[in-house]
Formats: sequence, C-alpha cells, structure tokens
Amino acid sequence: MAKRNNDHISIQDALKEFVETNRLEKGLDKVNVADAWAKLMGNGVNNYTNSVNLERETLYVQLNSSVLREELSYGKQKIITMLNEELGKEIIKKLILR
Repeated sequence: MAKRNNDHISIQDALKEFVETNRLEKGLDKVNVADAWAKLMGNGVNNYTNSVNLERETLYVQLNSSVLREELSYGKQKIITMLNEELGKEIIKKLILR
C-alpha cells in the first residue's frame, strides 16, 4: 500500500514506490541491463552485439563474432560484477554468450 500522508517524499522515492507497487521493476531492469551493457562494453563490442536479454537472473548476449564471444567468455565473472555494480544491485548471476 502506498504511503498516504503529508510527509514530503522525493520524486525518486515516489517513483520507486510506484514501480515496486506495480511490479514494473523487472521490466526496467531489462532495459537498464541493456543500457549498462552498451555503456560498459563500448562501441567495439556493441558493434558485434545483436541482442541483450535478461531472463530471471541470467543475461543472454547474442554476438555476431565468434572471436569476440571467445574473448569475452574468459572474463564472464568480471563482466557480471561490472554490470551489477553499474546497476547498483545484484541482478545478474549468470552470463550466456551466444
């Protein structure tokens, strides 16, 4: 139940409460994860990225370069850690490169 009192509430807190109340958070996480991937991986990787999908706690990234896929597979845990830090919460537990 949303707070219904006269205390001042920041717009950020109000939006967060609205999102959580309406269960929009998972959808926003999917968008935020894709944005975080694009930001952290840079143009070099983004040019070879076809899609970024979050399903539960697994991030599926489709790449159109087998060489890049091989390179990134060595640093999976580091990528997961960087993305979670960027997102400010532990969203991704597993990374699948296709």
